[in-house]
Amino acid sequence: MGVLVGTSGWQYKDWRGVLYPAGCPQRLWLEEYARGFTTVESNNAFYRLPEHDQFAVWRDRTPAGFVMALKASRYLTHIKRLRDPKEPVARLMSHADGLGDRLGPVLLQLPPTLRADPALLDTALACFPAGTRVAVEPRHDSWWTAEIRALLEDHGAALCWADVGSRPAAPLWRTAGWGYVRFHGGRAEPAPRYGRQALATWARRVHDTWPGEADVYAYFNNDTGGAAVHDAVVFARAVARLAREVGGTPDL
Repeated sequence: MGVLVGTSGWQYKDWRGVLYPAGCPQRLWLEEYARGFTTVESNNAFYRLPEHDQFAVWRDRTPAGFVMALKASRYLTHIKRLRDPKEPVARLMSHADGLGDRLGPVLLQLPPTLRADPALLDTALACFPAGTRVAVEPRHDSWWTAEIRALLEDHGAALCWADVGSRPAAPLWRTAGWGYVRFHGGRAEPAPRYGRQALATWARRVHDTWPGEADVYAYFNNDTGGAAVHDAVVFARAVARLAREVGGTPDL
């Protein structure tokens, strides 16, 4: 697959005129999105886990080869805070099975107040079915230890490379044979856009860290005003200039 670039979510009204034609009804936005992008990170499961049938509908509405990453339920990450993960992980995966071959990685974004707890993370990661790609986005500085890095490596879980304000918000560890990158907002104008140099720097980091055959998923979470759409396209072009295989993006 190479480097797959998309956005975090697709249902944003201010993307009319940016990604969605003025006359395109909201019920067809996923189809329109998938005509340009080959991947999306779904936030739906974080706020309210869709039923198996809803995931199956999304599968049927997207083309072969499309990949949907899932942000795991906040019930697991923010309410339970990784405690007793067996049931919420099993429920998430049984529902997500409706995506079939469209299912991509699962993201565990941890609360910023959750301090490092290797045992909790180890237990949670062990609950995922074999072969599931899990990315972990810690947001407390206590997680940046050799023990946590080794734990992620043992599970084949990717440390999420997160950008905030055009700067890495975490150590740039490679903990798996695949990667996961999230862009939360840059420093360029109009906000929250990224500058071309910042995106070129991130493209070079990806290129220098993972070999050409590795899969890397990159999602832009700076949705306001369609910034995510524009920046995803610019980033994908920067990656392509490094002679890397890149998934499709819209022709803006």
